Amino acid sequence: MTTAFRSTATERNPATVREHIDTRVLAQPEEVNRAVAAEIAALIRQRQAEGTHAVLGLATGSTPTGIYGELIRLHKEEGLSFKNVVTFNLDEYWPMQPDELQSYVRFMNEHLFDHIDIPEENINIPDGTLSAEDVPSFCAAYEDKIAEAGGLDIQLLGIGRTGHIGFNEPGSTMDSRTRMIWLDRITRLDAASDFFGLEHVPKRAITMGVGTIMAARRVIIVAFGEGKAPIAARAIEGEVTPVVAASFLQQHDNTTFFLDGAAAASLTRFATPWLVGDCAWDDALIRKAVTWLAMKLDKPILKLTDEDYNEHHLQGLIAEHGPAYNINVNVFGVMQRTITGWPGGKPQDAQRPTTHIVKGDGTFPKRCLIFSPHPDDDVISMGGTLIRLADQGHEVHVAYQVSGSIAVFDEDAVRFTDFASDFNRAFGIDQKQTDAIEDHIEKFIKNKQPGQVDSPETQKIKALIRRGEARAAGRACGVPYDNLHFLDMPFYETGTVRKKPIGDEDVKIIVDLLNKLQPHQVYCAGDLSDPHGTHRVCLQAIFAAIEQIKDQKWYDDCEVWLYRGAWQEWEPERIELAVPISPEELMRKRHAIFKHESQKDKALFPGNDPREFWQRAEDRNRATAEVYDKLGLAEYEAIEAFVKWDGRPVTQLNPVTTKLAAAR
Repeated sequence: MTTAFRSTATERNPATVREHIDTRVLAQPEEVNRAVAAEIAALIRQRQAEGTHAVLGLATGSTPTGIYGELIRLHKEEGLSFKNVVTFNLDEYWPMQPDELQSYVRFMNEHLFDHIDIPEENINIPDGTLSAEDVPSFCAAYEDKIAEAGGLDIQLLGIGRTGHIGFNEPGSTMDSRTRMIWLDRITRLDAASDFFGLEHVPKRAITMGVGTIMAARRVIIVAFGEGKAPIAARAIEGEVTPVVAASFLQQHDNTTFFLDGAAAASLTRFATPWLVGDCAWDDALIRKAVTWLAMKLDKPILKLTDEDYNEHHLQGLIAEHGPAYNINVNVFGVMQRTITGWPGGKPQDAQRPTTHIVKGDGTFPKRCLIFSPHPDDDVISMGGTLIRLADQGHEVHVAYQVSGSIAVFDEDAVRFTDFASDFNRAFGIDQKQTDAIEDHIEKFIKNKQPGQVDSPETQKIKALIRRGEARAAGRACGVPYDNLHFLDMPFYETGTVRKKPIGDEDVKIIVDLLNKLQPHQVYCAGDLSDPHGTHRVCLQAIFAAIEQIKDQKWYDDCEVWLYRGAWQEWEPERIELAVPISPEELMRKRHAIFKHESQKDKALFPGNDPREFWQRAEDRNRATAEVYDKLGLAEYEAIEAFVKWDGRPVTQLNPVTTKLAAAR
């Protein structure tokens, strides 16, 4: 067994002094998956050698799927047997039939149990089919069964956006046990995409209690992505409170929180390391500290004083690189040079030298390829820049990576089918096949059950709706019809929110397009907080494709820029390309977003933000401009921001490639 963790602050790295749970940060989710799976495998093998059972508490959701995948690999490739394993799942929706798409019984079978040799009688999952009257006795029996098995050796957890573990919502007590609970609205919103709408998400669930989890001998809790960073930091560094159930784990003797680089971003040692110890002051960290200080004091960069630095734990920075004036001027110069109204570069002008931000300014016009995960991410995330590239004469292409068909309301499918039928009648086109399709879609949708996968015909009409909207938005931005590429990557086409892993076919589609166009600039979505995970997978596919073509001669003249979408923006210290957007361009961007009518007014999967996508985009762009203004830079209506990709994982990117030395 792993020895218990309970160290004092004096025994620990000073950088982690604010962390009240043992926390291990690995750069990528894959590293976390391997580390956690290796620990679980070691326990299983140890118990096998002892001739006893290993008792595992298991979680569901997107977080543990990679861990389960690695356990399956260990079983198939390294002979790890699960015959001595007994499992108890954390929770299940209520009511829920085991064969429904959203059932955790089905989830566990698909992601783990169907692929290993665990005896069926050793699997325990809360029963969502019970009557309300039978649930209390079942919960008591579930607790008894855990005790009879000898207690949980390892409990695997994810963390919800409210800080819940299992379905222990805010207000759960530390001594709570397995029970029926009412789901928090935020939890139900986060689950809405799985159920094809909030109205279909169950209001209740059966869950192990906090006390049940705390009784485990070992607890492993995992979080991935920027979206989990704030709540992970609160659970690890904040006070113990029922408002954040995960914070109770601070009082567990043997808990480790595993985070990838993105999920660790809000921990003090990464967000503001100067608050917990001495720093190695490189250019990136200097820029981060200076922008933090300016925003904290609400002062422009050039007005920061030595006293400001000294009073906010930045004495070391002043001592090594001061005085404040020198630091301020250097950082201000770097920030100022991120701003350009020519994102693709411009023709050489002897009277007006070009900025060094954009590679190969002498090549004009450039071929610019914008990858859009969904059919509207291009205009939502970088519509102003897209418009400017087209207006300035560059050859702009947009590649829509997935069809986006699952995000179309059923009534829109019926409406467009009606239109197609009327169109054919109006122009005397043969109606026989049209009538058959119209009849099928109307009958299918009329009898469709909540969460049911669309028929192939319904999926196709929904994909065509998204494709038509993308074309209309492209026209609004000045992108020619022939420059719009619909990739329909196979990993997405499952008809459900849960997608397949990317495969060779997905990557080949992107490789072929890159080789065909040989772009000078590539733009792609670098936000990893997309709640459905599609952006993350699409980005992985692009990176995998670039790995295959990076040695080709044409790629020497190519640069890759990352934008962020409707979910978040780049931190000011990481921005390397800031494109000002005028009021007129912002209005054109809005109109382009409006062309995506199926996502207008009410999107099928809006996430946790009640604003419409165009509102999110404008608010984010204006907020970025406001940050630049507050830092003492030029004042603009709005700014779209980008970070250059240099081949490393997004979470490891250097926040500044424009060196401070250039400003000295």
